[in-house]
Amino acid sequence: MMNYVMVAIGGALGAMARFAVYNLAAAGKIYAQVATFGINAVGAFVIGALYVVIVENGGLQPYGQQLLTIGFLGAFTTYSSYSLDALRMFEQGQIGVAILYLLGTMVVCLLATWLGLSLARMLLVHS
Repeated sequence: MMNYVMVAIGGALGAMARFAVYNLAAAGKIYAQVATFGINAVGAFVIGALYVVIVENGGLQPYGQQLLTIGFLGAFTTYSSYSLDALRMFEQGQIGVAILYLLGTMVVCLLATWLGLSLARMLLVHS
């Protein structure tokens, strides 16, 4: 039962963080797609670093892992928003922007995951 509680807490915090980023983006006149892109890139970086801490170094107990990865990052970075943003761009005739958004997000998030993983490994080896 505690597993579900940790995921729920992490999910609530991740959803609130995502909402806060969207509000900040809107206040700064930034498009929602840019906020989604940034959220996904940051989330990819963080999950790469957490992988090293959790899996490679056993640095988090299962409850902490569930809170951060499944809960927080699961709610903070949602593929559904990414998909809806792209679909709306296609529907609005922004074909080139939609393709750039789809491919750019995949490439940037893959690189961000690798960077987070690499930096965490480097920092943990040298500490």
